[in-house]
Amino acid sequence: MQSKNGQYGVGDNSYKMAGGLAGITQLVDEFYRNMNEFSSSKKIRDMHPGDLTDSRQKLAYFLSGWLGGPKLYSEHYGSINIPAAHKHLSVGHKESKAWLYCMQQAVENQPYAADFKVYLMQQLSVPAERIRQVSGS
Repeated sequence: MQSKNGQYGVGDNSYKMAGGLAGITQLVDEFYRNMNEFSSSKKIRDMHPGDLTDSRQKLAYFLSGWLGGPKLYSEHYGSINIPAAHKHLSVGHKESKAWLYCMQQAVENQPYAADFKVYLMQQLSVPAERIRQVSGS
């Protein structure tokens, strides 16, 4: 997919389309609000600590680098293999769908271009599926 400034996934185009770290942080905050509010996400919310401060920062930092921006996660926490980091969790189809639903609702409420919203959700479905596959559920 193309943005007006180039192709998503090339360089830092996706990072810029997401609004940089401030935009990503806004997305992450809404994502975790959704996780707290949607009954369908109770099981995945329960997989997280009560205080989501670190979880919010880690996801925002991860998404920063994943979208082509600064590699904040690796700078602060080291390298990560997303599927392996979640392998200890019981993530089946239901949990994966709940995670994606929370994210989809958060993405929909961001001031992103419509085609970037589609692109972003397509990209996020890849690690969500890999996590489900390695969890063995």
